[in-house]
Amino acid sequence: MEKGEGNNQTYVTEFNLLGFGNLSQLQTLLFLLFLVIYIVTVAGNILIVVLVVADQHLHTPMYFFLGNLSCLETCYSSTILPRVLASLLTGDRTISVSGCITQFYFFGVLVASECYLLSMMSYDRYLAICKPLHYTVLMNGRICLQLAALSWLGGFMATTIVTCLMSQLHFCGPNEIDHFLCDFTPVIKLACSDTSLITLVTFILSSIDTLPPFLLTLTSYVFIISTILRIPSTTGRRKAFSTCSSHLIVVTIFYGTLMIVYVLPDTETLRKLNKVFSLFYTVLTPMVNPLIYSLRNKVVQCALRKLINNCVVHTEIEKGLAPLA
Repeated sequence: MEKGEGNNQTYVTEFNLLGFGNLSQLQTLLFLLFLVIYIVTVAGNILIVVLVVADQHLHTPMYFFLGNLSCLETCYSSTILPRVLASLLTGDRTISVSGCITQFYFFGVLVASECYLLSMMSYDRYLAICKPLHYTVLMNGRICLQLAALSWLGGFMATTIVTCLMSQLHFCGPNEIDHFLCDFTPVIKLACSDTSLITLVTFILSSIDTLPPFLLTLTSYVFIISTILRIPSTTGRRKAFSTCSSHLIVVTIFYGTLMIVYVLPDTETLRKLNKVFSLFYTVLTPMVNPLIYSLRNKVVQCALRKLINNCVVHTEIEKGLAPLA
């Protein structure tokens, strides 16, 4: 606690992130579970990035955006899970106000950037399936870089404005956040300052960051499905759908859980389930993305086999040369 300047008001300097504290008997099990999820998430997404960079066959717009998504998901998990793991291991659930706002900033940047990036990936699939003759012109390397930069920049700009406003708030108590991360609504509820401005600004900016990308994604898939259904051969339809089915699964999981948490009415039942649904888009989606894209994509599987074979050959060559050294 600290005293406010010019008055006797006491301000909170730390929050308690309750997380999964009500499951005290399962703390060790939860720690091991989240540790495995974190390792799998980071390893899987870094592997996707390595494959996209190393394999010439993956130097296409689709895999360029996939590499960006995997990079984003690695940062995403690293913003949330290390703090959860430390809390489960030590039992210390406190986080400073500045630390909480910092976590919210990176979390907000990555969520907003993912909304943009998923819409860019949908647009890429739309051009590849619906405009195949113009695809290489409309989605060249320069345009890919611009779209990726726009995705990251859009997330940074909106969240920076909201975070600057949040840093001006005062918190007088209580200081308990019934969540495993510093999300906007739980933090704002603890403020004793006027939150009308930040609430309005956040609503406008979050609408800009989520609604247009969602509509672009939705529109792209309406045209994609319509085009696929007009393909006469079953083989052609299956091949066309296979190029976008992985992305469609990821989009459905991400936007589905995001809407349940942030769009549906704030009822008592949903409030209790919010932590569970938040786990889907913050923890599980980053973990399953590499699995979805690799298991359903023969090009990625081929690149992975080639990378493993090269590593094996390189290791055998080193072993063969070792006695000569």
